[in-house]
Amino acid sequence: MRLAARLVLGTIGVLLFSVLILIWAFRASLRSSLERSMARSLEEQAVLIRDALPEDLQAWDPALGRIAVERNLRITMIDARGVALANIGPPGQSAGPSLSDLPEVRAALRGEKGVARRGEDGRPAALFVAVPGDPIVRLASDLSPVAGAVRAAQRSILWAAFLALLAGSTLALVGGRAAARPLRELARTARAIPAGEPLRLPRSSVVEIEELGRALRETAHELALRYEAVSHGRAESATLVEAMVEGVLATNRRGRIVTANPGARRLLGYGPSEPLPDLPHLFRVKAAREVVEATMRGEVVQDRELELDGRVVSVNSRPLAAGGAVLVLHDLTRLRQLEAVRRDFIANVSHELKTPLTSIAGYAETLLTEDPDPETRRRFLRTLLDNARRMQQLVEDQLSLARVESGRWQPQLEPVEVTAAAREAWAQRASNAEAANVRFQADVRPGADTLLADPEAIQQILGNLFDNAIRYSPAGGLIVCRAEPVEDGVLLSVSDTGTGIATEHLPRIFERYYRADVARSRDAGGTGLGLAIVKHLVEAHGGKVRVESELGRGTTVGCWFPH
Repeated sequence: MRLAARLVLGTIGVLLFSVLILIWAFRASLRSSLERSMARSLEEQAVLIRDALPEDLQAWDPALGRIAVERNLRITMIDARGVALANIGPPGQSAGPSLSDLPEVRAALRGEKGVARRGEDGRPAALFVAVPGDPIVRLASDLSPVAGAVRAAQRSILWAAFLALLAGSTLALVGGRAAARPLRELARTARAIPAGEPLRLPRSSVVEIEELGRALRETAHELALRYEAVSHGRAESATLVEAMVEGVLATNRRGRIVTANPGARRLLGYGPSEPLPDLPHLFRVKAAREVVEATMRGEVVQDRELELDGRVVSVNSRPLAAGGAVLVLHDLTRLRQLEAVRRDFIANVSHELKTPLTSIAGYAETLLTEDPDPETRRRFLRTLLDNARRMQQLVEDQLSLARVESGRWQPQLEPVEVTAAAREAWAQRASNAEAANVRFQADVRPGADTLLADPEAIQQILGNLFDNAIRYSPAGGLIVCRAEPVEDGVLLSVSDTGTGIATEHLPRIFERYYRADVARSRDAGGTGLGLAIVKHLVEAHGGKVRVESELGRGTTVGCWFPH
């Protein structure tokens, strides 16, 4: 129902209710007022009648009869016992031996004015007034004139109410249409808000409608802000999904892929704009298809490891409440490689420690159980000392490597004289070089005399490179420590004329415990950590390490340090 019709019907209903209440209240008030006025008039007449009564009781009836006829009253004269002395006139109660039971008479007998309203014997209601005195005068008057006056007044009120209803309905219709017009415009404006159209709010003299317009304007502004926030949040979420290393796939209820971030395309081998098949046909691996089938059935799959095209991938999938599913692919290949390296590391450390420990235990047991000659005892003790030092060097190298890898160690940079540092590092290994019949040469080019680095780190770097060069150089070989200026830094390198390294081993020689010639390396007593330490120390300075080698022609390890 429209507003105008509601206002008209509501106005009619309110007016009808008001008119009914008004008529009822007016009738009761008017009747009460007229009856009070009649009671006062009857009281005054009763006093006059008593004063005009003759002394002869026999003359009362004719006198009272004339007054009753003239004024249309019933006149009753009552003595102090409540017995009627005279009862003349049309309305009222017939005379009896005693009227003391009537309420107005009882009041008069007590010395009070008595008033009562009642009807008897099918007659219209009458008003009775009893005035105390000697005798008591009771007058009764017909109330028909009062009822007629009330009906006449009621007809007038009904006509006025009809005119008020007509005028009120007309005004309500006009006002309803006037109020509904801006409301209709507000409704059109509200429907235009989702489309982003400009607001056209109507003007109205009705305060509430004007407030509604302002509230609608504020609501539209708040909705715009929230829409912008939601759009911004969706853009951020999309950006986060795009930036995730994990692959994310989202599908609709039909299994069609609606979202695939770059991580997912990279793991699955698809280009940035290459179309993806539906999820049930995306994977060729049986285990992956089982995950998809379980997800489409509404099951949750967590941490399921699969092998896809040589990669180890962890898959987590969850169905969506509105249909479809989300799959998250996490590439575990690098993690599994690191776990393999850790296992190899533990195995290598165990093996590296086992060899000298076995030797130490064997020679110590021989010394305890036998009594060799002094020369043999000396040789055994030398072997025990060499293996203990080998274990000590292994532990020290491992601690140094762990300290550098953890990032806790930071180089203390200061100028280092390259020639002096190289000769100092070589001097510590001169006895080994002399025993191996290896020569040493320092070649420092102009502009590379000084190096900005940590002095202790330079000694450790050169020491490890010299140890490797001495270990793999044949008798009569030459080891050259060279420093030359290069772009934005200094290249410090150590070259030997040893056996060289095969090409397939070069990418892995900086891994800890990796050896190109396992048998010879163990015989030479190396720990397998030297080049790994060199690489991490140089990179801690912001530099880089490279190696060049050829079988039978020697190896060159170059360390670039920035200025």
